[in-house]
Amino acid sequence: MEDIVLIGYFLSLTILFIFGLHGFIMMYYHHKYRDVKHKQKKEIDTDSIVTIQLPLYNEIYVVERLIDAVCEIDYPKDKMEIQVLDDSTDETINVVAKKIKEKFDLGFDIKHVRRQSRVGFKAGALKEAMKSAKGDYIAIFDADFLPHKDFLKKTLSFFADEKVGMVQTRWEHLNGDYSILTKAQALALDGHFVIEQTVRNKAGFFINFNGTGGVWRKKCIEEAGNWHSDTLTEDLDLSYRAQLIGWRFVFLKDFTSPAELPSEINALKAQQFRWTKGAIETAKKVLPLVWKSKVPLRIKLQATFHLTNNLVFPFILLAAILNVPLIFIKNSGSHEAYFAIMSLFVLAFISSFLFYLYSQKDIRTDWRKKIVLFPLFMAGSMGFAVNNSRAVIEGLLSRKSEFVRTPKFKVEKDGDSWKGNKYLNKKINFSVYVELLMAVYCLVGIISSLYFLEIAALPFQFLFFLGFSFVSLTSIKHAFQKT
Repeated sequence: MEDIVLIGYFLSLTILFIFGLHGFIMMYYHHKYRDVKHKQKKEIDTDSIVTIQLPLYNEIYVVERLIDAVCEIDYPKDKMEIQVLDDSTDETINVVAKKIKEKFDLGFDIKHVRRQSRVGFKAGALKEAMKSAKGDYIAIFDADFLPHKDFLKKTLSFFADEKVGMVQTRWEHLNGDYSILTKAQALALDGHFVIEQTVRNKAGFFINFNGTGGVWRKKCIEEAGNWHSDTLTEDLDLSYRAQLIGWRFVFLKDFTSPAELPSEINALKAQQFRWTKGAIETAKKVLPLVWKSKVPLRIKLQATFHLTNNLVFPFILLAAILNVPLIFIKNSGSHEAYFAIMSLFVLAFISSFLFYLYSQKDIRTDWRKKIVLFPLFMAGSMGFAVNNSRAVIEGLLSRKSEFVRTPKFKVEKDGDSWKGNKYLNKKINFSVYVELLMAVYCLVGIISSLYFLEIAALPFQFLFFLGFSFVSLTSIKHAFQKT
């Protein structure tokens, strides 16, 4: 039994170590390409028609805000088509219809696009709307976004290069300081956008359209095979298919698209589950194409890291489970060499810290206040291990599930509240009880570490305990607050 625990723990930390050290590679490229700038045409050609697509499903709280913001975008009215892709089944339909009439009367080319069913979910709606889209370029915004007025003038100029197929902007956070939950999400997303997307793009690796806050060249979507609904991350899937046939993408770190972060934990869990499972599904679908292609080896390797990094979650969970028996094994007086080697794995933690530190330093003047949240962010990531491990396993087993959208609450500032929102999920999933059990289990680990004076083990034991406790108890608290 000891051997099984030791081998399992070593395997878990090795996987986490490999993906953790990848942060050092990102930092290397971050410094190497720091001064590289994308070429931008100063004046844009406003003769091209742009179609702005707004896919939504039951978004009564934010849909008017979205349409108002889109109609404020600075671009000739006669060259801008707006398609509201409304799959709603509630009173959102009437709210949208009324708002569209108001904007239509003001001279906007705006259409209410309805389907008979939600076949293909978001991907299905986007594909259906492509049939009637007039634009040479397709901009997409989810319901929780508030695009800046100069969005099109900033992004379209990069399409002067005929090989550019998509331009993605960085997400900014309308409610990044609303709660500890949104602060942790903001830190995580900043790491992805400021370091990962920026580095990958400048170094010539594949990046992904983030589903919203970007513009596609219509020809690029068509040549790549249009939107597919066989994964939960249709944006990631289309991105890879487009880049594999030679289209180039541009990521704009210094131009943002503000959006609302989930402020209720069960909505966040649904979002994380969808992103994690979809990424695994996409990896299974497109990685064979990547490795069969003629792109350089370094791009293939980076694509593999990019598409498979969610595999860490089952190993985080396994490490949490094996942490406790490991304390007893260590204090049985054997395996000294094994535990000496284990200490090297702390390098992965340092790598992750530097990754998020530099992402904050790059864009935040108050980065010191933000980065102190890093331990809480790490604890939260550990606490999501049950939820996201289930997503990984379902993705690997090709188990199909519904596209569960993330409800938007119109929570932007202190005083705003999501309580009483009709879209809140009132069900406490079984995984919450597993998370609660893991919290109790990790508390046993802390007590055991204190008993054996294993001080070095305490920080990670405490992070696991904090993560599982916060995620499970907050899930229950938010569920009860809904009623």
